[in-house]
Amino acid sequence: MKSQWDCIRENLGTWNGSFTQFSLEGEEIKDTPSILTLAEQPDESIKLVLTRTPPDGEANEMVRGFSKPGPGPMVPFLDTGAFSQGSNFWSSYSRNGAELALTTPERRLRLVLLYAGLGGSSRLSEITLIRETRAGSNAVESAPLTVDQLLGTWEGESLSLFPDGRVVEGIKSNLVMQQSGDRLEQSLTFGDASSSSPSQRTITSTARIDGNRLLFEEGPFPIQVLMLPGGASANAPLDLPSGHAFFLEAGWMTAPGHRQRLMRRYDDKGNWESVTLVQERKVS
Repeated sequence: MKSQWDCIRENLGTWNGSFTQFSLEGEEIKDTPSILTLAEQPDESIKLVLTRTPPDGEANEMVRGFSKPGPGPMVPFLDTGAFSQGSNFWSSYSRNGAELALTTPERRLRLVLLYAGLGGSSRLSEITLIRETRAGSNAVESAPLTVDQLLGTWEGESLSLFPDGRVVEGIKSNLVMQQSGDRLEQSLTFGDASSSSPSQRTITSTARIDGNRLLFEEGPFPIQVLMLPGGASANAPLDLPSGHAFFLEAGWMTAPGHRQRLMRRYDDKGNWESVTLVQERKVS
């Protein structure tokens, strides 16, 4: 794996985009155009300038900077430039959230999920999707994500980063998604699906299809996968009781048959545990 600084540098450039807020049901609430510049300085630090211009207001600017080796282990970057930042400890008595960012050479997709603490549980309260294209690029935005695009068999490979600096990479996965009426059935196998390796593990689950939402309602808490514009998906618990391990996930169909997923995991005590990038391709 590359150094954290080289991973960060994958994001250098000027990015034109927008911050789009959605309701929990996936209805667009507000869209704010943005320009983000990440520029390397003569002292090898990086300067970040973000300008957002609401349609009904004045532009506002945020300026930040950071130097080698980067923001640190609590904001891990991966080889592609993907990264995640957010609550390091999840408390049901406070506001929590995370940003999950995926990249290609000419596009970026970032997802921000915020939760309200209710005392004993957390409730998803805000969803913001940030779609960005490198200035001067002819890259075309992916089509809105649909169930049909997800159906089939997907082979993937993952890379995980941990707060203590450990890296685990090369874990294979096989994901099969099938539709039966208003239900989506999925089976996820870790390891070589064609072998009988003792480390192999399979997880099966079923979701109810409700328009642009997949609702997993059979576990200890309800989980929603919201299918969004730009090939994006937001996978997150709706109501999260304390004492349960969970993850937040941003998905991105970068091109037909090619998908990235970035997961931020927490253990049952609320400690941030890991960040995992999965790159998948459809094989059937």
